[in-house]
Amino acid sequence: MNRNYFAHETAVIDSDCNIGDGTKIWHFSHIMSNCTLGKGCNLGQNVVVSPNVVLGNNVKVQNNVSIYTGVICEDDVFLGPSMVFTNIVNPRSAVIRKSEYQQTLVKKGASIGANATIICGNTIGKYALIGAGAVVTKEVLPYALVVGNPSKQIGWVSEYGHRLHFDTTGFAVCKESKQQYRLSDGLVKRIA
Repeated sequence: MNRNYFAHETAVIDSDCNIGDGTKIWHFSHIMSNCTLGKGCNLGQNVVVSPNVVLGNNVKVQNNVSIYTGVICEDDVFLGPSMVFTNIVNPRSAVIRKSEYQQTLVKKGASIGANATIICGNTIGKYALIGAGAVVTKEVLPYALVVGNPSKQIGWVSEYGHRLHFDTTGFAVCKESKQQYRLSDGLVKRIA
């Protein structure tokens, strides 16, 4: 096992985990067997990472987050405090459904706000922004801004997380980065 990472003395790391250089695992967190954590990740206090979860590079996981089997987070994903993933659509205590876990994919650069819930089997598009407390029950497009329960899209955001305001030609500029975006056929793409 790679030892070029930091784990607080109260953290529990099970066998067969692959943890990237520079990753930090803080107080009372539990990394279960066969997980892959990329380089430069930061897992806050009381984080649970279930077996076979994959986190890319530079994933930031805030306090009290549960990441269940079936979740894949690509690079640069942000998981806000106390947000949660599910992995079974219809859980029952007396019915074992481990063979029915569904995959949830969080694409590069997406951010999920505090106390949000992500229902399994969906993809969160790259650079999407999920508002605090949202309950995501369906696919989220790249660069989409979604809020509410159930969540609905209310706009678009840049890679820096700023709301994009498109002109009549479908063109917008991020106010911080000055990156340029095009809205065409209901999809946003960065053009410069």
